[in-house]
Amino acid sequence: MFSDGEKPVKRFIVSLLVVTVISPVALAQTRRRTSRPASTAVVRRSAVVTTGAIRVADQLKNLTRYLYLLGGVAKGLESADAAASRNEASPSVIEQTKKSKATVRNSLQNVRLGLDKLELDFRTNPELNRYYIRLAGVAAGAATAEQQAAANQFDRAGRTLLDVASRLTDVLLEMR
Repeated sequence: MFSDGEKPVKRFIVSLLVVTVISPVALAQTRRRTSRPASTAVVRRSAVVTTGAIRVADQLKNLTRYLYLLGGVAKGLESADAAASRNEASPSVIEQTKKSKATVRNSLQNVRLGLDKLELDFRTNPELNRYYIRLAGVAAGAATAEQQAAANQFDRAGRTLLDVASRLTDVLLEMR
């Protein structure tokens, strides 16, 4: 079948194929996998960062809830103001509109205070400070929205707060 000269060549090729196929399997099986225990500093840092991320998420939830409510209220306030400017609103509607505006402004102030506290905590905590760069300015954005609401620009204030919510989302993405 094979001549004497072809047998060693065929054996060599078959041996080479067997070694090529088996060697990766053999090497993979002898490889040791060890896991390193996490150092205490990394675990503690991770817990602080996780807690910080939870606080950012809570502020984001509060802000989005506020924005949802503001959307409906802003439309009502705008239509009430328009009716009042045309002398079509009753005194009770005008009074209720003033109360609603004060409530919106007060709620917005609370949102800003929460964001101020969050910024301060991130700026002063060494483990959270690296995320402060993205977080810096969210309280200023809320303050701008507060000024816009004071000027009866509720829709504009809502749009400003959307930018704040976007920045909070960016911070969360960086913290993951």
